[in-house]
Order: sequence, then C-alpha cells, then structure tokens
Amino acid sequence: MRSALDIARDVRSGATTAENEMATSLAAIRARNDELNVFLFVDEEGALDAARRVDERVTRGEDVGALAGVPIALKDNLCQSGVPTTAGSKILKGWRPPYSATVVGRLLDAGAVPMGKTNMDEFAMGSSTETSAFGPTRNPLNVERVPGGSSGGSASAVAADMTPLSLGSDTGGSIRQPAALCGLVGVKPTYGLVSRYGLIAFASSLDQIGPFAKNVADAAALLEVIAGHDPMDSTSLPELAPSLLSHVNDGVAGKRVGLVRELFDGAADEVVAEVERAAEALRDAGATIVELSVPEIHLGLSAYYLIAPAEASSNLARYDGVRYGLRVDADDVAAMNEATRTAGFGAEVKRRIMLGTYALSAGYYDAYYGQALKVRTQLIDAFRRAYLEADLLLGATAPTVAFAIGEKTADPMAMYLSDVFTIPTNLAGDAAISVPFGTGEADLPIGVQLLGPGRSEAGLFAAARVLELADGRS
Repeated sequence: MRSALDIARDVRSGATTAENEMATSLAAIRARNDELNVFLFVDEEGALDAARRVDERVTRGEDVGALAGVPIALKDNLCQSGVPTTAGSKILKGWRPPYSATVVGRLLDAGAVPMGKTNMDEFAMGSSTETSAFGPTRNPLNVERVPGGSSGGSASAVAADMTPLSLGSDTGGSIRQPAALCGLVGVKPTYGLVSRYGLIAFASSLDQIGPFAKNVADAAALLEVIAGHDPMDSTSLPELAPSLLSHVNDGVAGKRVGLVRELFDGAADEVVAEVERAAEALRDAGATIVELSVPEIHLGLSAYYLIAPAEASSNLARYDGVRYGLRVDADDVAAMNEATRTAGFGAEVKRRIMLGTYALSAGYYDAYYGQALKVRTQLIDAFRRAYLEADLLLGATAPTVAFAIGEKTADPMAMYLSDVFTIPTNLAGDAAISVPFGTGEADLPIGVQLLGPGRSEAGLFAAARVLELADGRS
C-alpha cells in the first residue's frame, strides 16, 4: 500500500479517488481479516459515505484536508457515533456510542476515511492483544506470533497493508510496543497534546491517543491532524497543534542524545545490539551521544501496576448493568451488578480491578497507592534531570521481538515485563516514538525508542527520520 501522504496528494489532485482507495483498503481487509482477526467491525457503509463526501469536495474544488481519502483504522476504544465500540470486552458488546471522539471528528475534517474498529486487549489491559473477548489478533509478519498490545489490531492493520494509518492508545506502551513488534512507527504524544474526549478510559492520568504508520512522515502528518486543544478534555494542553511534518528532515546535528542503560538493560542481545547501532547512526548524523543512568526507571513497573489499576478500578465502576452494555438479570440490584461484571469482564480486567481496589482501600491507600504516587514524582524529577544533560534519550522499545501466541498468557508478570521500557514515559507524561531498526530472531523487526520531554515531538520525529534513513527505509 502507498504512503498516506502519497494517497492524499493524489486524491487532492484528482489522480485517484477516495472511493478507489477505500475499495483497495476494503479488499485487503477481506483478504486477511479472517486469518489475522484485526477488525472487529468493518464499517463498509460508513467508509463509502465518507469517501464519496471527500470526492464530492474535490470535484467542487474545495480544500479536503491533509489526509484526503486516506483509509484509517480506529482502535475499538475510540467512540464513533453509531459504530459498534466494545473496547474488546463482552460487557460492551453491541454498544453504539451516541457521539464521536474528538480525534475521529478531526480525522473526518481532514478527509480521512475510517474503515472500522480494530481488536485490542480488553479495556487496553494487556501487551499482546490476547485478552480480547473476541479472540487474539495475529502478527501479519508471522501468524504464530503476537502483534503486541494493547493496540495490536491497529498495528496489524497497518502492517498487513489494510490501511496506511491507524490510531491506538498508549497507557503504558500500548502503541510503541506493538509498533516495535510489527515493524512500524508508533508515537506516544505528550500527555494532553491529543484530546482524550471519546476515548474509553483505562487510566486517565496515563492514557494518550497516538498514530501508527509505516514511515515517520505519515506518522507526523497524522499527529498534526489529531493534536491541539480541545475544551471537551480538561487535561488538554491550551495550545494549537504543533508543526511536525515540516521538521521531519531537520536532522540531529548538534543534538545531545542520551544513551540510557536502564532503557535496554535485560533486553535480548540482538535488541541491545540494535540500540547501540542506532546510537552510532545518530552520532554519524552529527549528534553527540551521552551515556546516562536513570536508575529510577527500574521503579516504573511497580509504580505503574499500582497507579494504573487504581485508576482502572474507578473508571470501570460505571459498567454496572444499569446504564448501558451487558446486563445479567438477578433478584436484586447488587446481585445483578455482581453477575453482570462477573460475566462481562475477562480475567485480566478482573485482576487489575481487584488490585486497584485493594490499593485504594482504607488502611492500604498510603502504603500502596500513595507510595506509588511518590515514586512517580521521583521518576518525573529523574527525567527532568536527564533532559538537562541530553535533548533526547535512546533505548529499546521492547525487550524482545514478537513472542509466540500463548507464550506468556499463564504468567502475568512475564507479560507485564513486555512494557518495562515504555511505562516510564507514561508515568512522566512525556513524549516518545518507536521506530523500526534492524531485525532479530526469525527475521522479525526490532524497535528502538526515542524519548523526549513534553512538547518535544518535532525533535523526536527528526531523530526518528535519521534512524529510518540509516536503516535503509525510504
């Protein structure tokens, strides 16, 4: 499939039509969706309607937007009016939201064509897209392997050439880790840069929506479209969307890049080798490599698995069988609520609700949740100090290449460790990008991660482009 920017250019010029591009995307979805389980819902009617509206605007000579006619996949925790939205859970099976997420509205305004909803770990709780109530998604590069998670369906849609772009959400690495495992560019924006209005919440102080793409420029163009202040989100930064695409080719000359040992300690040897090769590529492009230690990073996983479940236990309390979603009838309200949640939630979601509720309970709040918040503050301060010594940080995205389906499902801790390098950025609220760099076992892709302080996306895209070129990607 051609790049998103090429498609948009050709649709605007009349060299192709949005309807033709939608048909190409739909054919690719039909060819592999049964095999990969990427889309939970394909919105053929809605996509055709959106494409025809774009083509009509082109015919009238109107400005149809930066993503004119570009097919895009949406993670199934992004509300789209009238379109089934389940967050990968039985408790929301068949629910059709009466409103759309802000990012969906911005995509439509920019001329993009949403193709449907992609599979995900239930309520974004997972690292492999195996906790979905609707079955696992398979990695298009090797169907015996996971695509990563929780945004595995969105990653697989792009990796399988079903759509050139997709949106995911990143609470602890759920965009960057599947991007690494599927050989894509994946971006976790600065907290508040992209509106969370219409995103089904997992952990509200950590969640961010971001792009998947096959190249850096496409990812930058998509983030430009969805970013910017939204009065519907109280945590939205009060500023316009940043200019990103114009900075993609700025390079890294004169930049200081911190090679952070804790961001690849414990990774497979082949991953470590690629991180070190990426450092050399940045040095060759004019950056100064500074070796740094940020020992607080090792505290991130423990703090995250108290803070995120605590917020999840609060956010998921709304699924009670009364207002919307699944309802299992019983003799009284309490019994109905218990029966609904027992039937509607999967094992991983129940595990995290119980962990979070315990951490917030009387007598344990200070010892667990309160202590985790203090550790989070320590981590934020540690990153702030690191960014006094370096403009950007470099490390691994995931400890290994894509692992086998079923390999880690029986060991939650092994699964949680898949996000050990990505979680710290979410706790800090900073920005990060994963870019493919080299291959490992079974010729599967490896992702390296660039981290920056808040609002550093332009510099991250420029550095990612340097690595993209160094790895032989156009």
